[in-house]
Amino acid sequence: MTSGTANPEAERAKSGPSVPAVAAGLLAALVGFASSFAVVIAGLQAVGASQAEAASGLMAVAVVKGIIAVFLSLNRRMPISLAWSTPGAALLATSGAVEGGFPAAVGAFAATGLLIIGAGLWRPLGRAVSAIPAPLANAMLAGVLLGLCLAPVKAVGEMPLFALTIIATWAIVARFKRLYAVPVAVLVTVMLLALSTELSGEAIGSIWPRLVPVWPSFSLPAMIGIALPLFIVTMASQNIPGMAVLNANGYRPDPGPLFTWTGIGTMLAAPFGGHAMNLAAITAAICAGPDADPDPKRRYWAAVVAGITYVALGLCAAAATALLAASPPILIQAVAGLALLGAFGTALMAAMAEARDREAAVVTFLVTASGLSLFGISGAFWGLVAGGAIYGLARWRAQA
Repeated sequence: MTSGTANPEAERAKSGPSVPAVAAGLLAALVGFASSFAVVIAGLQAVGASQAEAASGLMAVAVVKGIIAVFLSLNRRMPISLAWSTPGAALLATSGAVEGGFPAAVGAFAATGLLIIGAGLWRPLGRAVSAIPAPLANAMLAGVLLGLCLAPVKAVGEMPLFALTIIATWAIVARFKRLYAVPVAVLVTVMLLALSTELSGEAIGSIWPRLVPVWPSFSLPAMIGIALPLFIVTMASQNIPGMAVLNANGYRPDPGPLFTWTGIGTMLAAPFGGHAMNLAAITAAICAGPDADPDPKRRYWAAVVAGITYVALGLCAAAATALLAASPPILIQAVAGLALLGAFGTALMAAMAEARDREAAVVTFLVTASGLSLFGISGAFWGLVAGGAIYGLARWRAQA
């Protein structure tokens, strides 16, 4: 061996991406984008965004999360993948418009980013989020997702031919490769819509990528009804599981700085309509797993490729939004519902796992799913309040 040469393992780690890493990165980004962009658009439009503002929000969050993922992965030499908050988008879809319209929602998005930064910088806040009883957090998430998960059934009643074609595609592909089921269903949906939907000249003219700035406003109902539940569901359902995926694959970064960066990204995207971003969980497993590269020290390249691909896909957000805007809403909701079935089942099972906490979890689930709105505040917050009260009473009675 020649003296003075560098460590071979270190040299391999710094070398360019391998073919498996490139393939894993492309797959992670395509799956992450195709499986849930319809949920994001539906959520943004539900809280008052126009077509142009929804496209801008989708593009902003995709581009920003891609850039930050590339930076973090190269800086730490770890496969750190970012994603938009899909459960958070589902929360928006069930919340409806708030007092103050979309500017108030944008203010809530910025406040969510600030809370996530606080969770990263101030450990007690991060511990407080982790201290929310898991059954209640999962029950709230399940209640948020229920409405969208019913959409495929409703779509069969309204548009049976199209809906059954999409559902059958999803079911058949899932039997062979579940990871591809939703993206293939999305592809079939786009083909059906392209054949049956006629875009107007105005819609065609709006497909070019364009950021639409929205001046935020701040209202108490939006802070309590959107920012707080969005923060909780993003941390509990995305950031914490995202860290668990990295740890399970042998990577142990300090979670605080990573949470802080997702909060910074959320605040950067918010003025252009982006709702929230976080550490990826499902797609992170693609980039951090052995299929991305046999050498764990080189898997970070998969996350780098995924980040670059997200930036490219983000520039296509306006075209995707224009097609969806000209399409029957129930079909878009149906695809979103298929994408969220796994998350709904997992959340519901986790919520009901402990017999002693089941009653509190059921109350949280029902109040959240009911769509209750008091004082302009959405049902997700009241679900946590009602379930927390039952949970606290049960603990107090047991101690007494």
